[in-house]
Amino acid sequence: MPRLPAFSETERQRGAQAQPPGPDWLIEMGLGGRDPVYVHVGGCHMAGKRSRGVDRDQALRAVTEGIDSCPHCRPDTELGVLD
Repeated sequence: MPRLPAFSETERQRGAQAQPPGPDWLIEMGLGGRDPVYVHVGGCHMAGKRSRGVDRDQALRAVTEGIDSCPHCRPDTELGVLD
């Protein structure tokens, strides 16, 4: 089996810089994939694989409509819902 060429550190850095930034807000969906269960700040280590990026307005609406805020990253505080 042919061996693939190794990437240089410069190529790795260029690839990392070319990645689009992650979303600022996430909504984590339940097991069925239909109902949201948590709102997260983007990059939260507790956000599961069923999370999708949303904009600030969608995250704020979800929190104010009763979707639970992640107790680790506290998006409600970041959104100004709680101080």
